[in-house]
Formats: sequence, structure tokens, C-alpha cells
Amino acid sequence: MSEGTDKYLTLSGYSEGVYKEKGSRFLAFAWPVFTEDEVRQHIKELKKTYFDARHHVYAFRLGADMKTYRCSDDGEPANSSGPPVLGQIQSANLTNVLIVVVRYFGGTKLGVPGLINAYRTAAADAIANNQIVEQFEQDRFTIKFDYAAMNDVMRVLKDEKPQQTNQQFDNQCSIDLSIRKKQGETLRQKLSKIEGVEIA
Repeated sequence: MSEGTDKYLTLSGYSEGVYKEKGSRFLAFAWPVFTEDEVRQHIKELKKTYFDARHHVYAFRLGADMKTYRCSDDGEPANSSGPPVLGQIQSANLTNVLIVVVRYFGGTKLGVPGLINAYRTAAADAIANNQIVEQFEQDRFTIKFDYAAMNDVMRVLKDEKPQQTNQQFDNQCSIDLSIRKKQGETLRQKLSKIEGVEIA
């Protein structure tokens, strides 16, 4: 991300890729993600689905500043698999992205250069089968308020136009909000002036 901008590139949705060599199959899975909890959840689900695979290699990068990233070789020789997958995320200049490559061993060892090529190619295929989109860094928070404050809250939301999800309207109401980060402070200030509004 260039200095002073809150734009970044990410993937639009879920995609898969594949690479085969000497009987080994490398199945790649890519998702947009926002938190390490989401990363852990996707890896857990894949390990359940592909429980009989030998390796579940992954790499992810988070945040518009791209400062949070990690990769795992998951039992493959050091730096032969996780870093090549991370390298594909970096070379496409993506963030808020997770790629997992599941390997089924085919009986013939590929050697470190062969593994690097296989994991890199599978990850690149998953990216190629996806769509790269431009996004803005988001400020995400939840508001809770009494039903009596509904009209005031809705007036602010209509003016500021944040995305609204998980709405619950009862005596005690709550809405999850997401808005472009540079507009987040204004929205928070306006909402905090309404009596009975809690921002979490």
C-alpha cells in the first residue's frame, strides 16, 4: 500500500487451483480474510475435509499496511513450501488473503526445487482462478442502543452510509457496522453523541 492511501488489493472470493507432478497432487485454496481467527477456521476446516493429506501448507497476509503475514511448511523441508506460497501473495501485491495448499504424496520425492515450483504454481493457479479487486481499509465496530434511540441512530447511518450487518431490533438493539477507515472517526463521533448508544 502506498503512503497515505487506504486502498489495497485482495481477492473477491473463494477459489481453487491445482498442480500435479510425479503422482503428487497439490490442491490450492484461496480466500479473502480479515482476521487470524478466520485464518485458523479455514485451516481447521480444510484439515477436517482433507484429513488424509500429508501436508497442509499455508500463507497469509493481513491489513492494508501488509505488516501481518505468516507461512508454514507443515512438515515439508524448510522454506520449500510456505515461503513460495507467500511469495505468490506478495508478487500479486495482495493482502487480507489466505492460501492453503494441500499435498497428496505420490510416492516420488520432488526435491526442494521441485517442491518450491509445485507449491508456487498451485498457489498462482488459485490466484489466477480468482478475481483481484481493489478495497478500502475498513473500520468495523458494533453499536448497541435502546429502541428509543432508533430514529436518531438511523438518521446518522443514512447520512454516513456504512455497511450494516447482523441487525437485531428489540428493546435492546445492535448493528455491526463497517465503513471506510478515514470516515470511521466521524461516524463514531456522531453516534457517541446520541444518548444510550454504546460503541463496542
